[in-house]
Amino acid sequence: MAVPLIEFPADEPERALRFWSGLLEVELAPRGDRAGEGWEAVEDGTRVGVHRRGVGPGDTHSLPYFTVADVTGALERVRELGGTVIHPGERWAICRDSEGSPFALAAADPD
Repeated sequence: MAVPLIEFPADEPERALRFWSGLLEVELAPRGDRAGEGWEAVEDGTRVGVHRRGVGPGDTHSLPYFTVADVTGALERVRELGGTVIHPGERWAICRDSEGSPFALAAADPD
């Protein structure tokens, strides 16, 4: 499994950046174009991200991302195992597990 990401939406991103940077003692840097909007840091094998809160399915609560080799196949397994797909996608998707907890899947980089 590649480096996981835990994403935190924020009403006031600057405040959230101060909080997470201060707590984790890391600098959250702006993301590149392929990674979407927001900021992130990698520390001790975990990626932590902050982005402006929106109205989308991953914008209301903190959200763990798990990297998978095949997003389409993983979405099929989510459904087969009793979970739900909230926002399907080819590079990333938002889901709920069998108990209703939200999480996201992200495509592994083809490198």
